[in-house]
Amino acid sequence: MMMNRRSILLGAGGLAALAGQNVFTAGAQAAQLRKVGLQLYTVRELFSADPVATLEKVAKVGYREVEYGGGGYDAMDHKLLRKTMDRLGLTSPSLHIGYDALLDNFDASVAMAKTLGADTVILPYMVDKHREAAAWDAALVNINRFGAQLKAAGLGFAYHNHDFEFTVKPDGVSLFDRLVKACDPELVKIELDLYWAVHAGEDVQALIKRLAGRIYAYHVKDMRADRSMTAVGAGTIDFASLFKLNALAGVRHFYVENDQCPAPFIPDITKSFQTLRSLRF
Repeated sequence: MMMNRRSILLGAGGLAALAGQNVFTAGAQAAQLRKVGLQLYTVRELFSADPVATLEKVAKVGYREVEYGGGGYDAMDHKLLRKTMDRLGLTSPSLHIGYDALLDNFDASVAMAKTLGADTVILPYMVDKHREAAAWDAALVNINRFGAQLKAAGLGFAYHNHDFEFTVKPDGVSLFDRLVKACDPELVKIELDLYWAVHAGEDVQALIKRLAGRIYAYHVKDMRADRSMTAVGAGTIDFASLFKLNALAGVRHFYVENDQCPAPFIPDITKSFQTLRSLRF
């Protein structure tokens, strides 16, 4: 095999890590994403009204991975959703399941994840009552337990951040730092929402380096100068620089998300898809 500067710098371990990611090398100088996913919360109004037609539209844009979250998907016909994905060439590597559902309906949550073909469950959000120090620490015990239980069931587990984990700091220690310290890195990975980390004022490159090997996926959405959300490529976040750290991060999936996606939705997710597919890093 011909060696180049990139392979020498990465070393054998780095090359193995890179090979496992959804990226490929374009010459010695650049890489690009091979697969781009969509968090379906972005199109939740469309999805709740007609899930099959929405999956068809998402696949037509070019997405090949979807992540379920919102839109009432948990009460839908999961066998029909899986059949539709299979027909369209879509997969759902991960899906969002809330804290209370994991606490009270664990077996049903696992069955739903497996029916939809997911290999990883994501905890998407923690409500206000958990954000005081003692309550957060108590929840972390359960989050660790969820990770162990899901591993026993053959599934991975990750936590998805917003901004409050970084900005809420009981006794001077952020909720995020408490989570990272208290949770077993083999059981609890991170789905890093890049927008919310930037919004919280984090040095995201430094954060990625600190979480090396622990990041399961990115949520990719852009930020305007006024800090509002927008389609990828219509804002100010330098994703190319962040994605240069992909092999170090361990990231496996890249999900477009826009919590405030404007109707009619499809142009917004199309711009994000096209931007990420053309991105070189």
